[in-house]
Amino acid sequence: MKVAEIREMKTADLHSELDRIRRHLFDLQAQAVTEKLENPHQLKTVRKNVARILTVLRERGETGIEEKQYHLEAIATHRRTG
Repeated sequence: MKVAEIREMKTADLHSELDRIRRHLFDLQAQAVTEKLENPHQLKTVRKNVARILTVLRERGETGIEEKQYHLEAIATHRRTG
């Protein structure tokens, strides 16, 4: 994902994309631990994408990004269980 593509996205979309990418990173890390990861370079690429999104969010003046992620995750979990 390129920075230009990220900058074109809306802030709400960036938060949801960040959540999606972090879940993907978690899955890749789990595969790396169990030695089922075919391309280890994916970890580096996904971590860089997370950093790019965080950078753009901070450039836009977003504060409390981590707190918002936890809040969005809590809402999503509540919707699944409720």
